[in-house]
This record gives sequence, C-alpha cells and structure tokens, in this order.
Amino acid sequence: MATDTNAKERFTDAELEEFKILIQQKIDKAQNDLDLIKSAYMNNGNNGTDDTSPTFKAFEEGSETMSKEANSALAIRQEKFIRDLRNALVRIQNKTYGICRVTGKLIAKDRLKLVPHATLSIEAKNMQ
Repeated sequence: MATDTNAKERFTDAELEEFKILIQQKIDKAQNDLDLIKSAYMNNGNNGTDDTSPTFKAFEEGSETMSKEANSALAIRQEKFIRDLRNALVRIQNKTYGICRVTGKLIAKDRLKLVPHATLSIEAKNMQ
C-alpha cells in the first residue's frame, strides 16, 4: 500500500518526532528573538546627550515613540508565533498534528516544514 499523504490518516510517530524537533528549534529561536526585542524595548538608548543636541530632541522623541510602538508590535507578533508553535507541540503529543482542521486530511509535509504551526491545508486555506 502506498504511503500517499491523502491515504494516511496521521503522521507516524517517527515523523511526529521530526516535527517536534523542528518546532522546538523554532521555539528556541523565536524566544531568543523575543528576548532581543524586549531588551531593545527596555533599553532607551539614551547616552546622556540630551542637552547637547536640543534642535533634534523633538525628532528623537518622535522616533523613539515610533520605535517603541514597532518593537511592541513585533513582540506581540512574536509571542503569538511562540504560542502557535507550542500549540503545535500539543497536537503532536495528541497525535493530531498535521491534520487540517477544515478538511480532516493530512497537511502536506512540505507545507508543515515551512509553516510548522499550520492548521489548514492549502486546499482549506484557498477556500477562505
């Protein structure tokens, strides 16, 4: 019997283990990136030169506010990404990982390697 993605109901334990390793690596990197974003946000970068360049102060304050807003948005997005990856680990543990939540079919392995937290097959994604 062929092991076609459409014929299989779920990924094998060995395949799930491969995805688990991939996802854990992505979580570690994402967490590291989040820590960098947060440290950049916490560090205001003020080197005590406020009194030496009063003409640029207004521009710096505006830039600093934009930078904090951008960092905040990045941090929120990164936290969501980490949450989605952790949810994928739960699906691996439950042996439901890689099953499209709309069609019930297996999501293509190539898609999961690129987007390991995907819960929709390309077919379902195109239906949206």
